[in-house]
Amino acid sequence: MKKLGYKTTIITGLMLAALGAFLFPLAADSRSYVFFLMALFIVASGMTFLETAANPYIRSFGSADTYSERLNFAQAFNGLGAVVATNILSHLILSDRLIKTDDELKAMKETELQNYFGQIIKTVKLPYELIGCVLLLFAILFILSKLPSNGDKTTSTKFSFFNPLRYPQLGQSMVAQFFYVGAQVCVSSFFINYALNIAGLSLTSAKFCLGGLLIFFMIGRYTGAFLMKKYDPRRLLLLFALANILLCFLIVLIGGLTGVVAFFGVEFFMSIMYPTIFSIGVKNMNEKTELASSYMVMMIVGGAFLPMLLGYISDKTNSVQFGYSVPLLCFIIVFMYAQKQLSLKTKLNIEMHLEST
Repeated sequence: MKKLGYKTTIITGLMLAALGAFLFPLAADSRSYVFFLMALFIVASGMTFLETAANPYIRSFGSADTYSERLNFAQAFNGLGAVVATNILSHLILSDRLIKTDDELKAMKETELQNYFGQIIKTVKLPYELIGCVLLLFAILFILSKLPSNGDKTTSTKFSFFNPLRYPQLGQSMVAQFFYVGAQVCVSSFFINYALNIAGLSLTSAKFCLGGLLIFFMIGRYTGAFLMKKYDPRRLLLLFALANILLCFLIVLIGGLTGVVAFFGVEFFMSIMYPTIFSIGVKNMNEKTELASSYMVMMIVGGAFLPMLLGYISDKTNSVQFGYSVPLLCFIIVFMYAQKQLSLKTKLNIEMHLEST
């Protein structure tokens, strides 16, 4: 981004992700798990390029005061993509009719078993070829577009790392983002387990509810973008974090169907958190915006560590219900972060008012 600008970085990310997608048919032919992992790694690397570049790039398309609003609106399409992928595209890769029970697999002869596995593996070919083509198409559209290469033309191309802890706003935002993403992954990853064992739902009902959660997440982002036209993003973040704390108490302490209903509220209210925290974190970083953006994106690693903690607590207590105390703690941290940012803004406004008078 420093050397070539946001636009070129986005194009690179799209082409890298497309390359990874086109490797899936080859991985399917080879039946190599390592090959599949390599393809996934390349896709994920391309997506990281996109997230790191696109988020600060959006800042250049309007006033800095409405950056959170624009970023929430753009990220709402992330939620839309999740809904489409989960409820439509996933059925192209692995439909229920292909799933065999353990008893059915044991009853198969070796040749039948190999043919069955071959049939399943081949289902990834067409969907990922289509995904690769779409990503490549978008890369071409970006190449042909008249969009500026860099949003801030005064940005220096000199690249150097810096200690994010020297910038309290960025450092605090990184911590909040770590715990938010951890909470987001925890909420969705263990929902089926919760719905089956705590609420007593059937697998079909639990899967249907999981799709509904993603829809509420998407609606929350569009709603958040609309509300930010009138209300301070920090105040919305504070109120939404408080709502999720209360809902998580229902999930942990009440459980049952009440807990399942609370999940829908959690998805709605946590929807604005990632883009809002991101926009606060990179605000006023000036020539350090690109690297600050990458630091913020790296905090999604919280989604790798905190679910393990939830799983550990669930195993020790023999109940996934108590494991959801992990996202509860995460939302408390986000609430404290929002409170801190709101108080800092209030203090700044008072100082500016005193200086003007």
